[in-house]
Amino acid sequence: MDRICGRLTIIKKLVVMLLMLFPFLSEAAEVKTVRIWPEPAKIRIVLDLSGPIEFRSFMLENPDRLVVDMSADKFSADLNTLQWPTPVATMRYAQYDASTMRLVFDLKNKIKPKIFTLAASGPYGDRLVIDLYKTLVPEPAQKSQPVLAAAPSSPAAQVVATTTPRIPERPAKKAFIVAIDAGHGGEDPGAIGPRGTQEKKIVLSIAQKLAELVEDEPGMEPVMIRTGDYYVGLRQRIAIARERQADLFVSIHADAFHSPQANGASVYTLSQSGASSEAARWLAEQENRSDLIGGVSLDDKDDMLASVLLDLSQTASTQASLTMGSTVLKQLGGITRLHAKRVQNAGFAVLKSPDIPSILVETGFISNPENEKSLRQGTYQEKIARAIFNGIKEYMRSSNQYNDLPPIQMASAANAHTIQRGETLSEIAERYKVSVSTLRNTNKLSSDQVRIGQVLQIPTS
Repeated sequence: MDRICGRLTIIKKLVVMLLMLFPFLSEAAEVKTVRIWPEPAKIRIVLDLSGPIEFRSFMLENPDRLVVDMSADKFSADLNTLQWPTPVATMRYAQYDASTMRLVFDLKNKIKPKIFTLAASGPYGDRLVIDLYKTLVPEPAQKSQPVLAAAPSSPAAQVVATTTPRIPERPAKKAFIVAIDAGHGGEDPGAIGPRGTQEKKIVLSIAQKLAELVEDEPGMEPVMIRTGDYYVGLRQRIAIARERQADLFVSIHADAFHSPQANGASVYTLSQSGASSEAARWLAEQENRSDLIGGVSLDDKDDMLASVLLDLSQTASTQASLTMGSTVLKQLGGITRLHAKRVQNAGFAVLKSPDIPSILVETGFISNPENEKSLRQGTYQEKIARAIFNGIKEYMRSSNQYNDLPPIQMASAANAHTIQRGETLSEIAERYKVSVSTLRNTNKLSSDQVRIGQVLQIPTS
């Protein structure tokens, strides 16, 4: 009996060792699709899976290869339709054993891989994300963390040090730098309108138009946080802006709300204590989930530490953000309906830069059919970009950062305004800085009653 018990103990130990060495003894999954997202510093490869997996990876040389073993037993993805950008030459796969699939990426040059899984979230199921960093291009997220004073000796003093960071001295620069952040991207499409319009495409187009305006303005220089259809983590967006020594940060969105009646543009600044409205709180919650959809590894301790420090040190730019938000909102009110007539605030993670005035502009609600129709039009996108640009210049003048600028003119709506649901004649008169009687006389109105779709001529002031 003792001999049998001894053998059972040995068998149990062997099973434990096998589970430690081969974690793939769980139920295997299916690889359903493979998608590629080229980015400036890396390429991202995303495998859509039928369920959660375990994986391990290692590099081989002569020739350079990346090998990924994963707990999958079926590969349904079509590789023939994929075009592999550098540094990947080809991808191969084979069943290594009954429950393990081996992927081999043949490489044209050396890379730095970062591989992680993402649990099902939003429109996506479980995913395996393979980021291949070009070794000659450093990761922006690894740079630009808050510079703190020397660590004090007592815990109480440490709290003071983290909440009042010492902003590093910046070298002299010639241009006023505006960081322009197009929300979402890549894996994360953002909100989707009734006609299937993706927020990520609309806001990138508006961001590019804004960048062109900034580029053409003497003394100003744009920095695009993302330049194409790929995802940038919320904290990394801040890091890029700080690394490029941005003076302002503008994040552009066209969100959705659970009610299709919600419409109009709005401007948000950061709130640490709470949201100014239920809509602001709801929008912030949706935006802050982007990392789960867009694909950000949650095991990066350095990024988590930077996140805590940034949250604690968010004080210096609050008033400047509010001032800039007000000037941009005033300009937006000259070309479109406003969802809120005052700057709103909520806990948007992307606005948590300790030393850069930051705002988030909702250009409209893509969930509203009329807003979606407008946002799809290039001419309307240009008007939105121009309004944001004029608001930025007005803020620069008011803060004595652009003294030689002539007075800002209110953005024009081509001398016409189409009535939308809920608008009144007095609100329209206030928006365009004209009297109600002037509006009535110009449009030969017998009363203050207006109807949806009616076009009013706006007299020039």
